[in-house]
Amino acid sequence: MPERHPSVGRNGYRIAVVPGDGIGPEVSAAAVQVLEQALGASFPIEFQDYDAGAECFRRTGTAFPEATEIACREAHAVLHGAAGLPDVLFPDGTEAGQDFSMKIRARLDLYANVRPIRLMEGAPRRLVGKGPDDIRFTIVRENTEGLYAARGGGNVIRGQIATDTLVMTREGVERIVRYAAELAQDGQGAPADGVKRVTIVDKANVLRSYAFFREIADGVLAEYPDVEVEHVIVDAMTVHMLERPEHFDVIVCENLFGDILSDLGAAIMGGMGLAPSGEIGRDHGYFQGSHGSAPTIAGKGLANPIACILSGAMMLDWLGKRHSDPALSQAAARIREATGTVLKDGRAVTPDIGGGGSTESCTAEICSVLG
Repeated sequence: MPERHPSVGRNGYRIAVVPGDGIGPEVSAAAVQVLEQALGASFPIEFQDYDAGAECFRRTGTAFPEATEIACREAHAVLHGAAGLPDVLFPDGTEAGQDFSMKIRARLDLYANVRPIRLMEGAPRRLVGKGPDDIRFTIVRENTEGLYAARGGGNVIRGQIATDTLVMTREGVERIVRYAAELAQDGQGAPADGVKRVTIVDKANVLRSYAFFREIADGVLAEYPDVEVEHVIVDAMTVHMLERPEHFDVIVCENLFGDILSDLGAAIMGGMGLAPSGEIGRDHGYFQGSHGSAPTIAGKGLANPIACILSGAMMLDWLGKRHSDPALSQAAARIREATGTVLKDGRAVTPDIGGGGSTESCTAEICSVLG
């Protein structure tokens, strides 16, 4: 049985920060700055940096050192910058830095990848005629199974045939669908009609594994009579998300499909630099922006810190609920409000969303609003 989280003692909350690669150190430092500003100097929380990722692999031969794993396991939560560099590869051609992300999900059993899609005032509007009142849904992506479970175990035969195995288990499907159902049950419903709705996205019309996912999902959702259930094939879903995003409330899907759809969702809300995410298990939480390491702009002060900052707010919400600590939830709400103010006013926002600001100036403006 996985260990339980440590209780909060006199030293307060311990957050393991893994800056990672590329822009990761810049955006994670910005998030910590904003978190500390929102919580106040006297709040009992400690942020400690730990090494992992592609640069770590290049220096040490491992992307996830044992000391970092122990720290992440023992911390109350993990805040991550970004992982991976395209030129740091394993012999099989896969990115070495991604080994950290994949392993921490497996080892801490972070089965629910939660990506809120919210269009904020001031963010670029990618969909004509759709505003903040229309775009408010959440993608819940199964995070430990699916096609990505094959990482490191695929086969290439005589340079002619390559195979990877898609893995689904009854337990894995049940728990991710239950997470989505409870999220919908506790939420506001879809913007268009207020209906608490779970949309199951799959390819059940073609593959047995997705038919298996759908069958189990339907069984779980039958336990939630106040939640409406619908099924959408994944290719059709890419169209529906663009044409009628206001219809959706909570979307649940397998790992690979969730990875793809959540990036489309990030574009809908204005860009990857605005998109937060949380990876949740029974005992652990891991939070990072949805974007990659963007090595071409690393060190130039051009990285958008908002995704990581909002991921930090998600972390506070999760900790606040877990430890019945309203001060954390209140700080999270203040961070979102301050970020929204800066975005709406266009104050020092970064070039990816049409501004002329820098990572540092955007962070400073958010801290200034927090006071």
